[in-house]
Amino acid sequence: MKHIDLQEKITFHKDHFIPNILYASPKVKMPLICMEPGQVIPPHGGNSAGIFYVKEGKGIFTLDDEKITMEKGMVIVAPEGSSRGMKCLERMVVLAVSAGG
Repeated sequence: MKHIDLQEKITFHKDHFIPNILYASPKVKMPLICMEPGQVIPPHGGNSAGIFYVKEGKGIFTLDDEKITMEKGMVIVAPEGSSRGMKCLERMVVLAVSAGG
């Protein structure tokens, strides 16, 4: 098993959001999402289920037509086939895992 120190992987880009892919295989992908206030991941379809753990910050998660407030310590589960996106309100770090699809 591979050890990952999340703190050393946290990187912010002021101009635009760039995911830091911590792990990828044919069935599992694990990006670390580090966003500045105002940065957005537009809602998009997901072939796989997604799990989003908010490590730091605040934002708004869009799950299909629902808006969910994202806060430190929260976990959001997006089922396979659902539309998902997020907007950062306060500097945010989110660990995401997508599996299946």
